[in-house]
Amino acid sequence: MSEAFLATGTTAAFFDVDETIIRDKSMFKFLAFYLRASGEGEGTYRRLAGDLSALAARGASREEVNRAYYRLYAGESRRTLELLGAHWFAEASGDSAFWLTATVEEHRRLRAQGVPTVLVSGSFFACLDPIAAFLGASDVLGTPLEIHDGRLTGEVSRPMIGAGKAWAAREWLASRGLKAERCTAYGDHVSDIPLLELVGRPVVVGDQPEMLRTAALRGWGRLEHHVFDRA
Repeated sequence: MSEAFLATGTTAAFFDVDETIIRDKSMFKFLAFYLRASGEGEGTYRRLAGDLSALAARGASREEVNRAYYRLYAGESRRTLELLGAHWFAEASGDSAFWLTATVEEHRRLRAQGVPTVLVSGSFFACLDPIAAFLGASDVLGTPLEIHDGRLTGEVSRPMIGAGKAWAAREWLASRGLKAERCTAYGDHVSDIPLLELVGRPVVVGDQPEMLRTAALRGWGRLEHHVFDRA
C-alpha cells in the first residue's frame, strides 16, 4: 500500500479471507473438520465436496454453489458450529503455512494506525469469527445465514459473493457515514472485483492471471502471496 494513500487518512480497509489472508478455502477445510467431528469418514467429505464441484462444472453460479454448501448444515445448532469453528481454527492455524503473511502484515499495519478493518467473505461465522478475533479485525461481513431457534435452516438470505461483497461493504460504510473512495480493499479472485472497484485503493493479492491483468490495466496495487517460512 502506498504511504501517500495512508497519509491522506484511510477510513477503512476491507479484506477477502480465503487465499487472501489464509492460504486455504476455509469453507471446505471446515466442512472436512465438521464431518470428522460428526463421526463421518473421509468418503463422506469427498462425496459432498465432489457434489459441489460437479454443480459448478454444470455451470451453476458461485452464488448457487454457495447456497448448496450451506444447505449441508441445515438443522445444525449455531452454538455447535461456533464451538467446532474455534476447535478447527486452533488446529488449522497451528500449521505454519495457514496464514498468507504479506496480507496479515498489511492488516497488522493498518490496525496499528487505527484503521478499522473488515473481513468480507463468502465463508461464515464458524470460520471467520476465530480468524477475526485472532487478527483483531474490527468487523466481519460473512455470508448471512437464516437461523431459527438457534439452528441453521440451511438457507442464505444473500450470498456474500461478487456483487454481494460490494453491497455489504457499501452498506457498512453508509451506516458509519464513511466514503468508499477513502478506503482500501484486498482480494485475490475475480469475484472480488466488485469490492475492489468500490474503494479508492484496490489491492490484488496473489498471481491469478485475470486479476494481474486487471491490476495492470487499472493501476491497482499488488501484493504477492507469502506464507510463513519455517526457516
